[in-house]
Amino acid sequence: MLVSKQIILELSLMKPDSDLIGIKGIGPQFLEKLHSMGVESALDILFFLPRNYQDKTRIYPLRETRPGYEVLVEGEILSAQILFGKRRMLVCHISDGTGHLTLRFFHFKQSQYLQMQKGLKIRCFGEIRMGKQGFEMVHPEYRILSLDAELPLETHLSALYSLPEGIGQNRWRNLVNLILSKFELKPLPEYLPEDIRQQYQFPTLFEALKFVHHPPPNIALSTLLDASHPMQKRLIFEELLAQRLSLRMLRKLQEKIIAPALTLYQKSTAQLLKQLPFDLTPAQERVINEIRQDLGKPKPMLRLLQGDVGSGKTIVALLAILQAIESGYQAAIMAPTEILAEQHFQNFKKYLEELKIPVAFLASKLSASEKKNILKALAENNIKVIAGTHALFQDQVKFNNLGLVIIDEQHRFGVEQRLALQQKGEAQGMQPHQLIMTATPIPRTLAMTAYADLDISIIDKLPPGRTPVQTVLIPDTRREEVIERVYAACKSGRQAYWVCTLIEESEALSCQAAEETAKTLQAELSGLKIGLVHGRLKAQEKSQIMAEFKAGEIDVLVATTVIEVGVDVPNASLMIIENPERLGLSQLHQLRGRVGRGQTASFCVLLYHDALSLQAQSRLKVIRDHSDGFSIAEEDLKIRGPGEVLGTRQTGAMNFRIASLLRDQALLPDVQKVSEEILATHPSYIKPLIHRWIGAAQIYGRV
Repeated sequence: MLVSKQIILELSLMKPDSDLIGIKGIGPQFLEKLHSMGVESALDILFFLPRNYQDKTRIYPLRETRPGYEVLVEGEILSAQILFGKRRMLVCHISDGTGHLTLRFFHFKQSQYLQMQKGLKIRCFGEIRMGKQGFEMVHPEYRILSLDAELPLETHLSALYSLPEGIGQNRWRNLVNLILSKFELKPLPEYLPEDIRQQYQFPTLFEALKFVHHPPPNIALSTLLDASHPMQKRLIFEELLAQRLSLRMLRKLQEKIIAPALTLYQKSTAQLLKQLPFDLTPAQERVINEIRQDLGKPKPMLRLLQGDVGSGKTIVALLAILQAIESGYQAAIMAPTEILAEQHFQNFKKYLEELKIPVAFLASKLSASEKKNILKALAENNIKVIAGTHALFQDQVKFNNLGLVIIDEQHRFGVEQRLALQQKGEAQGMQPHQLIMTATPIPRTLAMTAYADLDISIIDKLPPGRTPVQTVLIPDTRREEVIERVYAACKSGRQAYWVCTLIEESEALSCQAAEETAKTLQAELSGLKIGLVHGRLKAQEKSQIMAEFKAGEIDVLVATTVIEVGVDVPNASLMIIENPERLGLSQLHQLRGRVGRGQTASFCVLLYHDALSLQAQSRLKVIRDHSDGFSIAEEDLKIRGPGEVLGTRQTGAMNFRIASLLRDQALLPDVQKVSEEILATHPSYIKPLIHRWIGAAQIYGRV
């Protein structure tokens, strides 16, 4: 069995015997739906937490209602009729003596119309809107009563759940009520030690769960939606604790695995350092020493290397690769795009060929015969270093002795892709070392939780000689001035990027916009050569254009965001980004990092649409006023959330039930402290706690 699968098996728990069978209302089909939701037991139903709430605990007089409010109202039916116009609709007018309200239904049955008899009482719940004839509700929930009937009100706020099609809210609420009554008599197991619960004054687990499913009527909805109530904090703390413990357990299990101890031989390293036209920075040397120590141990390195744009991560990776090769092993580096993978190949080839170390590049653009020759040489250990895209983890790729895996911009890959490459090196019970690199700085708050299973190295200083990039915001009404500036820069011997961002999330439209921009610039910049690169070009065409730009044969490169990472053209000193408001802050910072790589003063022009929202204006000012990637990432986290910053939406690893890394970051130091205490003193609590909140599936998040 592969080592990674052993880890997953160890962390998994056997599914408990389902206690759902026999519960009233749960038949075979409904049970199947529950399983598709991840609900395997009655307790899982209580951990399927609400997403919102409605207040049906009081009836509002119609005179107190306001547009935008969801309220429960009651009144006498004055009239009901079916109207025919552009759309057939059922319209009902009601009054409670304090005001009037119109109920409007576009989808209805004849039986509903017949029910709404004048003089009967109707109770409705819905959002108040302003209509042509005053306040109205469209498709409210309702019940019709006789005029003297009294219908009891809800005793608690009504929870709303994110349910699959075919399961209604009322049916789910009834099921939750049934399970709550079941556990009223049978205490839920507690996996927070009693002393910790007392220290933080947490309620019992059952009290907290009952509260979130049945909040009392005196609780403000805003409090619930902010998750600021102490009952909610108990659940948030436990979920964050389970998340951290799952990663700490994963790390402990990884440490049991054997990896090749890679000995450092100074000869090749010294030869390589002599080739460099620069000295290593203290930050680079510190990180290199951390990596060297890891590689020298007989257990797999699991290290995240963070470094801002242009901080020199490539040379750090190269020195790690040398240590693997000198010890008799192969190394692989996987990048998310062919442009970036080929750039790694060219960089490595330039330095390693001097040391007689064979390097190869594997991507889909290669011919069948080229791929065949590379695969044969790789399997026979005649290729020591290979750079590539996702092509590296395909079945036909066989390594002879893979000792080091480097994954660049790891958040661009799916979990299964990363795991597949790791498994290429698993042989004789050994696993390759892993170095994960990112130029997207990850805020400390996020890293301490999302990467608790990794050691983290940070290159926190840029190499000397890097020219600061001056960023300016210019409305597109001044486009002609910008074009003149590009012309002047190129005529003085510099080069420029002109970036066209995504249009309505459509790659086709974005490529079309780039093509039109290239035509326009070619007409307006006579005497300059304009290049064009976008996602719909064949890989060979993209590589050819990038090579021409790097060689100085193209003056202005019009591109989509395919140039976001990895492109290194020191002569390019000007970047224009159209519609920057469409991009995240970290992505803008990555793009900006394509300039300022030489000695000349460099500029980034954010050519924005004039009618920006206040939020968009504040976001672009962050980019203008900050050059440090970590401070920008902190702002990006606030705006976009952790799923986007980490790229974990593809894995679901950060899809919390109630916690939020951004909102609840103040709890993280205590969560970290308690997790270490539980690891030391209550190890039996760990697996059931992880299973309760996460389940086995999410373990893939970091493997």
